[in-house]
Amino acid sequence: MTLLFLFAAIVVTLFCTYQRLSLTASGLMFSGVAVVKLLLTGFSLLSFLFIGVAILLLLLAQTSLREQFLSRCIFHWFCRVLPEISQTEQEAIDAGTVWWEGELFSGEPDWDQLLSMPKPTLTEDEQAFLDGPVQVLCRMTNKWEINHNLAVIPQEIEQYIKDEGFLGMIIPKAYGGLGFSGVAQSEVLSRVSICGGGIGIFIGVPNSLGPGELLLKYGTEEQKNYYLPRLARGIDVPCFALTGPLAGSDATSLPDTGVVCRGEFNGEEMLGIRLNFEKRYITLAPFASIIGLAFQLYDPDHLMGDKDQYGITCALIPRNTKGIRIGRRHKPIGDAFINGPIFGKDVFIPLDYIIGGAKMAGKGWTMLVNCLSVGRCVTLPSSSNGVAKQMLLGTASYSALREQFGLPLAKFEGVQKPLARIAGFSYIINAACLHTIQSLAFGEKPSVASAILKYYSTEMARQCAIDAMDIQGGKAVMTGPKNYVADAYMSIPVMITVEGANIMTRNLMIFGQGATRGHPYILKEMQLAGQPVNDEILAEFDKAFFGHIGFSLSNLARSFIVGLTGGCFSEIQRGPKLAQHYRDINRLSTAFAVVADISMLVLQSSLKFKEMLSARLGDLLSHLYLASMVLKHYESEGCPEEDYPLVEWSMKYLTHQYQIAMQEILQNYPNRFLALTLRWLMFPWGARFNPPEDALDTQVSRLFTEDTVSRRRHLASVFIENIPTNPLGQINDVFMQKVELQPLFDKIKRAIRERKIKKALGAEQIHLALEAEVISKAEAEKLLVFDEALMDIIHVDHFDESQLVRSAPMVQ
Repeated sequence: MTLLFLFAAIVVTLFCTYQRLSLTASGLMFSGVAVVKLLLTGFSLLSFLFIGVAILLLLLAQTSLREQFLSRCIFHWFCRVLPEISQTEQEAIDAGTVWWEGELFSGEPDWDQLLSMPKPTLTEDEQAFLDGPVQVLCRMTNKWEINHNLAVIPQEIEQYIKDEGFLGMIIPKAYGGLGFSGVAQSEVLSRVSICGGGIGIFIGVPNSLGPGELLLKYGTEEQKNYYLPRLARGIDVPCFALTGPLAGSDATSLPDTGVVCRGEFNGEEMLGIRLNFEKRYITLAPFASIIGLAFQLYDPDHLMGDKDQYGITCALIPRNTKGIRIGRRHKPIGDAFINGPIFGKDVFIPLDYIIGGAKMAGKGWTMLVNCLSVGRCVTLPSSSNGVAKQMLLGTASYSALREQFGLPLAKFEGVQKPLARIAGFSYIINAACLHTIQSLAFGEKPSVASAILKYYSTEMARQCAIDAMDIQGGKAVMTGPKNYVADAYMSIPVMITVEGANIMTRNLMIFGQGATRGHPYILKEMQLAGQPVNDEILAEFDKAFFGHIGFSLSNLARSFIVGLTGGCFSEIQRGPKLAQHYRDINRLSTAFAVVADISMLVLQSSLKFKEMLSARLGDLLSHLYLASMVLKHYESEGCPEEDYPLVEWSMKYLTHQYQIAMQEILQNYPNRFLALTLRWLMFPWGARFNPPEDALDTQVSRLFTEDTVSRRRHLASVFIENIPTNPLGQINDVFMQKVELQPLFDKIKRAIRERKIKKALGAEQIHLALEAEVISKAEAEKLLVFDEALMDIIHVDHFDESQLVRSAPMVQ
């Protein structure tokens, strides 16, 4: 009987916490258990235990008593252990909005919120731009010539980009821009990535974090009316100078100074700022006509107000301003994009050069992090999306065409594995890009989601390029106009490094900001802890803190029960295939909420410095986020059955990677007892999220090495016109010829098996088949044309020694 009532107590505890019942309701339930125990067995130690728990819960339910005798003490303790947050960290935390990552932190995501978001679409004007100017630009571009001979964008291409409004996609039509949605901008950047990083970045930077976006959000009307039309038409080309020799990833430690003083400008004495600065790695700097500049603003003589130091400030400065030295170039690896240093010595500017005017002095960091939460969401992820699709199209086509040991490369399991990884990563990047960027149209500025997207899209694109290089071997190693892998392979480290280096993004930003912004209680508790204690503050803290405790206990119970049952009792209104994926994410979301809460409670302020642990916690959140985007994308596409292997591969990969991250967290957790307890609670049956099976790898690879609906749909945005400057168009054309001629190849193979003709290679095999009347003369002619095109694909470029020297020196 005692064991029975102990079991009943455990069930009641799990039920109360799982259902998140109030303290009063939980107290009444334990009172009921106590009464039943007394009636059946009389008084005992266990009876008194049940009564004690019931009384404690009912007392805790009395808000006024709890606030005075418990919450006040907890409030003072919380203030002591709360890690110190700098002003710049606070500004970063406050930037942007909380979107789907907040639901994942809840442990019980509301899928209707995500799935109700409309499918990303384009307007007629946006589609016409993709079908018109974007296609023309791709035809005009000779990436090899730009990267290896010119090192600059040809004048006619630069002018076309300006004339067609590529630089003003972000600028509203009222100011002469195109006024495109984030989805349209992403599509443009994804498609023009085939033109190389030089052109892609020339278009991307003015439409991302820089003067255009800063002016739109913070500029004065006078600044907007003057600069935005000029930026939209390409009359002015912008750059933004933030990074310097002593301020890289730690951008807030800017040594560049601006001192408020009186000086002469254009022959007139006025109040202004004297600047001294040194910047480097500034994209578009060598030919930018206006410079967005970030610097520390000081006012020692209090000419503007009563402050000595205002902090980081952003100004917009014409290139020809006296004291600015600009024009030299860095030489980044890979694609030849324009990048260089800027120097300023005693540069005097008027106060109204500050973006937003003098009232925005000192608010530069807030401006930058708010714009970054949007800009980082579009430019680099979109380019990564384009690169991944290009690697997939080229590698899948080559694998189907190139034969070794009498078989296409696509038949070898050693090739199928990395090829499936390229396909899966490309699908994940595409899904995450589209739907994260779509959220911008609904007013979201997802700072944490954009950090996840930037990190994983660039890292996955890098792996796609590595796998493409490995599969294609010598074809990809030998550079030349025929090579569509090498430049991307060498250029991706640039994307890894900029807009928040990936190491910093993973170790410091994703969980560091996500835990504060996405958690339903942490930010509120932190805000209250920074205020003087009074009855009103104490009441709010009490509500937040005990809500947090209930939230954590509920997730503990949910994690154990869902782990025990596999989530089979979760109410998921989806088809049987997808339902299990939703259950898995719900389960893993609950486990993530538990380990995140316990880590913040146990490690407190030291968690801020345990970067390896923080990075893995960020990995948990990131894989849940990416998996959610995969499911959202598949649903938005109407759940096409032929694409399901891609979804299954993506979900298996992401949940397995989540499991690895969780195992590494528990393996390295400082408190070993707690680590073992958490492992048992979250994975009671052990680690059962397996990676994609070999058979699934084969199935996914075949989706792209054969002419399938999935291949056509997923790669529809890649520029595949068969022109001399587009090797991807050439290999895709030969691939499609192979598909059309496959029945003839099957006839020849059958004849070889029947010993009607001997086995040979290439054109010789075709002639033998013709002589044996296996194929007709007309069929042989088609096959010989194909064989010539195939050999052109297989051959790599070679050069005269004189051709390996640049025809003209790079601009200094």
